[in-house]
Parts: sequence; C-alpha cells; structure tokens
Amino acid sequence: MKKIIVTGSNGLLGQSLLTLLLEETNKYEVVGFSRGKNRSGREDFEYISIDLTDKKELQEALNQCQPDVIINTAAMTQVDQCEDEKEECDLLNVTTVESLIEFSETNNVHLVHLSTDFIFDGKKGNYKETDTPNPVSYYGLSKLKAENKLINSSIDYTILRTILVFGKVYDMSRSNIVLWVKESLEARKSINVVDDQYRMPTYVVTLAEACKAAIDKNKYGIYNVSSTELLSIYDIAIQIAETFNLNKELISPISSKELNQRAQRPEKTGFDLSKTKKELGIELRNFKEDLQNFKQIIT
Repeated sequence: MKKIIVTGSNGLLGQSLLTLLLEETNKYEVVGFSRGKNRSGREDFEYISIDLTDKKELQEALNQCQPDVIINTAAMTQVDQCEDEKEECDLLNVTTVESLIEFSETNNVHLVHLSTDFIFDGKKGNYKETDTPNPVSYYGLSKLKAENKLINSSIDYTILRTILVFGKVYDMSRSNIVLWVKESLEARKSINVVDDQYRMPTYVVTLAEACKAAIDKNKYGIYNVSSTELLSIYDIAIQIAETFNLNKELISPISSKELNQRAQRPEKTGFDLSKTKKELGIELRNFKEDLQNFKQIIT
C-alpha cells in the first residue's frame, strides 16, 4: 500500500490522477492537496485545502500525511502571466518544489514532478531527454529551474516532461486547446490559430498513466510524455474540427508574429518518445486516436 499525495488535485491532471489511482484502493491511499474547496466531485479520498507556497503550512501538512510518493502537478502554467508575474511564477514553480525536495530528502519520498517542452527553444524539435534546454520564456525558465533543483538533489525523483495537455474533468478552472477549439466552433465563432508553431499534444489520461507507471515501476530520471505526431497548432485545430464534425472553415491560420503574445513561444518542440515506450511501457498514440478516445468519453 503506497500513500500518495497529489498536489494540485483540483487541476486537469490532478483530477485525472484521482480517477486513475482511486480505482485501486487496495494499492494506493490518496491525499489531495489544492487551493480552495475540493473541486473533483468525489469524496472517497482525503482532501487538504492548502496554499502550497506557504512553506510552514506545506511542511505541517506533509508531516501529518507522511506519504511514500508525492506527485507534483501544481504549477503556474499561463505563459504570458508568468512573463508578467515572475515572482509569483517562481514561488509556485520553483520555491514550492524546493520545499517538496527538502521534505522528500528527510523522509525518503519518491517525488514525481511535471515539466514541459517549453524548457527548449524550439529550434530543433524531436527532443530527447538528454538534449540541452534553452527556454525562451520565463515560464520555461521557471520549469527548468525546478528540474535543476531535482537533478541536483539526493532524492528519488521522476520528471515527466509533457506538451499541450488536453482533456476534461469534473470541475475545470481553465480550458485547453481541444475544449477551446471545440466550444468556439460549436458557438460558430471564427478563431485564429498559429500555423508556425509545432507541438505533440498530450491526452491527460496518458499523462496520468505515465505518473502511475513511474510509481509502480520505481522509474527515476527524466521521461517525455506526449502523443506521437508533430503537428502545427493550426493542424491540431483542424483535426479537432474534423473529429467533432464542426466547421473547419471558421479556423484561420495566423503567424506567431501577428498574434503578438507577450511571452515568446518555442517554434517546434515535440519529443523523442523511445525511452518512455521502452521503460514506462505505456501506450502512446497519435493525436487523432487520442481525440477519438476523448470524444467517446465526453459525447
């Protein structure tokens, strides 16, 4: 029986992890840490409302729970907001990770941490776990700082890097690429989508499975998790329209320069997934297959 704390348990991945782990109550005891009230719609686990950036409050809650594993899904991920609010970004994305490392070192805890393709500059694409990071945004830099804290620690850590996570859970605090495109087109709204940025979107169910595999198999180090095909964000939007039988004529391509976002984005990311397939043993699919699986759940 492993006791697992999921930080950010109200989020998209957090709620998806609750669903997956609580299917096996004989294997896992799950505790959710998140801000505010429990938004998962379930009451079959212990929930602690917490400000993760308050070190004293976090340490007290961790000491009370005494977990075997922490899965840290909490992060400030709005890229432009991170550019504008660097201190707040560092507080959650870096300082909180330092607190989790400190506790894990003292208590021999396996820390699973979520990271991002945005640690790379996007000049190359198809990144391996061993490629040299070079973030072009403050968000990417904050996530790289956290990675380096883990790598330079003495704990058992697993870093799961991922890209453009999508899915749907009980109570969503924010949207994602698939829901945004789907809901915009359902409302017959025209949308502009960049055609010069390339990504491999990640179905949240797959990401949750990767977290579980890392715990079950005691896999440490860095792993890439995403779908298997590199697509422009415009092509991603077109595939969403086709999957849900919506009007793709409403989607217009636009360049990153025209969009003029505050933070720079990497042009082409995407992952080499061979290590993950071999060592974590989870099934990774192309985006079209993931969309079909997602469609079956929500329709």
